[in-house]
Amino acid sequence: MSRSVTLTTRQALYAQETGEAFLVLLTIDHADLGAPIRVSSDAVDTVSRGDTFFAFPFQLSLPDDTDGRPPRARLTIDNVDRTVVQTLRSIASAPRVLIEVVRGADPDTVEAAFPDFELSNATYDVLTVQGDLTLESFLREPYPAAQFTPAGFPGLF
Repeated sequence: MSRSVTLTTRQALYAQETGEAFLVLLTIDHADLGAPIRVSSDAVDTVSRGDTFFAFPFQLSLPDDTDGRPPRARLTIDNVDRTVVQTLRSIASAPRVLIEVVRGADPDTVEAAFPDFELSNATYDVLTVQGDLTLESFLREPYPAAQFTPAGFPGLF
């Protein structure tokens, strides 16, 4: 899958050495939450497009791009604050996770975005909160989705 990135990012990626720092911004959201949880991979808080992403230690394996199955990523958040665990306990369904990659010099420009992931199989202990980031799989959907019968589609008959 090709992605469109800025010229500055391409130059930084192709350079033998670069001073650019790339940050990962996570937005964890759910209908039952008052406000989304926004965290940054940077050591300091990051303001991007008017939203503050708080410095919070986490590890993320970015989604793969394999044919025949939906992308899957793995998220591990350090359990240094009870906010994430309390959020997972307070909601009944999987929260949505938006992954964005920005440059530290220009956090308002999103270089890559991975929207609509759901945090599933979440487990937590004293040290970490872990979970799979998955997309809804359309591979098992019936095709065609509807049957073309005279009752459902009278204009065809």
